[in-house]
Amino acid sequence: MKSRITEQAVLAALSKVQDPELQRDLVSLNMVKDIKIENDQVSLTINLTTPACPLRSQIESDATKAVKAIPGVGSVKIDMGASVPNDGRSRGMMQLPVRNAIAVGAGKGGVGKSTVAVNLAVSLAKSGARVGLLDADIYGPNIPTMMGLDGLPPGGGEKIPPAEAYGVKVISIGFMVQPGQAMIWRGPMLHSAIRQFLGDVDWGELDYLIIDLPPGTGDAQLSLAQSIPLSGAVVVTLPQDVSVEDANRAVAMFRAMNVPVLGVVENMSYLTLPDGTRMEIFGSGGGERLAKAADVPFLGCIPMEADVRLGGDSGQPVVISRPDSPSGAALRAVSQAIAARVSVAAITNVEANPAV
Repeated sequence: MKSRITEQAVLAALSKVQDPELQRDLVSLNMVKDIKIENDQVSLTINLTTPACPLRSQIESDATKAVKAIPGVGSVKIDMGASVPNDGRSRGMMQLPVRNAIAVGAGKGGVGKSTVAVNLAVSLAKSGARVGLLDADIYGPNIPTMMGLDGLPPGGGEKIPPAEAYGVKVISIGFMVQPGQAMIWRGPMLHSAIRQFLGDVDWGELDYLIIDLPPGTGDAQLSLAQSIPLSGAVVVTLPQDVSVEDANRAVAMFRAMNVPVLGVVENMSYLTLPDGTRMEIFGSGGGERLAKAADVPFLGCIPMEADVRLGGDSGQPVVISRPDSPSGAALRAVSQAIAARVSVAAITNVEANPAV
């Protein structure tokens, strides 16, 4: 007996289900794929805009409820997939097949910028995305240590093969200099190195290229912005006023370079003592105050924990070594929030510039 349930009825039901981040329905976002109807059974695929979607369960639940409400539907099977949108920015000059490029910066050193960059990249890769991590912190290339890497794989082709760990492709000047060697480079040398990392490395197809910048507002940041169109930047700060002042300069720098600021991350927000109380060593609320003053999203706060330091020193990022620890969970949540902001920015940019 042929089912009376139609594909049009399924699409009509799903047109009332919204992606909470994008504030649009699943049908207009072209997320609904492969609708199949057999008797009273309906199956379909929903392709999210990032595999790291923080609201995946909510969207699946809302969609299931909407389809089940169609008269005659007995069961619903939904496969949740993902297709990361391209931000619409042309990177043809560098021949980079990168859908989204995200810079992680800070106004000063010592705030945990590289920790955020590493755990962001690994979290996105764990979710199923294709991720690259570029260590553009020429003066303090810590990414190899934090990713547990000690060199590049053998080459032989036209392009440099990146190292790889935890599903992330990695390149760093740290692979190319002797341990402890000081990098005393002027602007032109920095510019040349960054362009080589972008154009001469065999990155392959990437959903996200995460770029760990050196601290401050100098040549490396300018070279990067001139070399590759960035989807956006994440600014890392401590809660204390001095750090917030410097982070505010980083926000101003990105805006001066026409790089969208995706939001602010507050690191080392508090230390949990053995009795469960929180000690706010660096003060409190600085990241949120900065985000509010700059009119950008506050992406989350990360507590101080030995697990973070141990993970960085051992080459096992905390989202791998202790994913359910407070710091691991916080970094995962921050990564999901960043992925969501990138999706919103990509879709908004493409729709505003359809000819791009």
